[in-house]
Amino acid sequence: MRRNLPILAFVSLALAAPLHAQSIEDVALSPRLPGDGSPASDLSYDGLPEVSRGGNSIFSSRGAAIGGNVDWTGFYIGGQLGAAFGDSDLASSDESIIGGVTLGYDYDFGRWVAGGALDYDVTDFDIAPGSSVEEIFRLKLRAGPKIGRGLLYGTGGYANADSDNMGDEDGWFIGAGYDYMLNDQVSVGGEVLYHEFDGFGNVGNDVEATTVQVRATFRF
Repeated sequence: MRRNLPILAFVSLALAAPLHAQSIEDVALSPRLPGDGSPASDLSYDGLPEVSRGGNSIFSSRGAAIGGNVDWTGFYIGGQLGAAFGDSDLASSDESIIGGVTLGYDYDFGRWVAGGALDYDVTDFDIAPGSSVEEIFRLKLRAGPKIGRGLLYGTGGYANADSDNMGDEDGWFIGAGYDYMLNDQVSVGGEVLYHEFDGFGNVGNDVEATTVQVRATFRF
């Protein structure tokens, strides 16, 4: 029996050594409070650092940035291209390619953006036998919320349509669009507008036009 005592003692020490080492390691790795240096037993951390709230960002309740740091404030110039669908009292429905340029200014309020723009488009849809609209000019206002790096907006304002041989006519338009900021200077998007021009050419010819266009702008 005495011969087995050294063996039993060795086995006991071998089994106890890892447990003792683990206990020492746990104490060494435990966070310690300032002052007495004792381990802190009830400290927690959710792993989510505080996010700085910039004035041009939308934030969730946990502080994560939804809108990023996109700033829409400034002037822009760009081009647009699409299709125009016209309808009038003196002609059947017609459609044509439409395209042109836009120049505008936006102001970023943080979660919302508002601005104005001038549009000039060329097109060619019939409004009467032997007569068609060739140009459309717009003075527009737009406003809407920021969604991520995008801007969803409503728009409307004054429009003027010029024809090849029936003169021009004032009117109005309303619509909606979406722009997405690719980087700090370039954005792409799309826009749908509905126009009305009453009494075109002083002959009681009411004209309606819907335009669907894609657009790209450069900000400066």
